[in-house]
Amino acid sequence: MKHRLKLLRRNQAPDSSRQRIVEAARAHFFSHGFRSVTMDDLAEELAISKKTLYAHFPSKIALLEAVLADKFAGVEAKLEEITRAFPHDFSAALHELLANTQRELDEIKPPFVRDMRQKAPQAFKIVERRRAELIQRFFGKLFAEGQRTGMVRRDLPAKLMIEILLAAVQAIVNPAKVEELGLTPKTGFASVVKVVLEGVITPKGRKT
Repeated sequence: MKHRLKLLRRNQAPDSSRQRIVEAARAHFFSHGFRSVTMDDLAEELAISKKTLYAHFPSKIALLEAVLADKFAGVEAKLEEITRAFPHDFSAALHELLANTQRELDEIKPPFVRDMRQKAPQAFKIVERRRAELIQRFFGKLFAEGQRTGMVRRDLPAKLMIEILLAAVQAIVNPAKVEELGLTPKTGFASVVKVVLEGVITPKGRKT
C-alpha cells in the first residue's frame, strides 16, 4: 500500500508543479503582458530551478499556450455550468453567459493584448479557434432555444446568426483592432454582442 501511495504522489507531483507555473504565469501575463516577466523571474518567484521550469515549458511561447489553454478550460467549464442551470430559461441563460464572459475578459489587460500583437500573433490563432468553438456551442444552443420560445427572431437561421456574431467578434476583438479603436477585449466584445443581439432578439425577448 505504501509503495502505491509513493507512486501516486510521484505521478501527481509533475502536474501540481506544472499547474503552479501556469497559474503564476497567468497572473503576470494577463495583467502586465508576457514581455515584462522572464522565465527566470517565474522560477525565482516559485522557488524552483530553471531546469524544472524548462522541463515543463521549453519556451515562453509554450508557457503562453498553456496559460491560454488553462483560461479556456475554465471558461468552458463555467459556461457548461450555466447552460445546465438554465436549460429552458433564455433570459437567465443569456444574462449569465454574458456576465460570465465579461468577467473572464476583464482579466485580460491592454499590455497582454499589445504583446500578443507584437510578439505572438500565431498564438492568437489558438484564441480565435477556441472562442469560435465556445460561441458556436453555447450561444448556438441559446439562440436555438430563444427561437423556440419566441425571444429570438425566426426569420433567420440560428446558424446564420451565430456566423454573423463570429465574424463580428473576429473582425473587432483582435489585438490590432482593439488597439486601433482604443478598446479592451471586454469592451470590444460587449459592443459586438450588443449590436448583434439588438438585431436578433424580438421585442418579447427585450422585455424579459
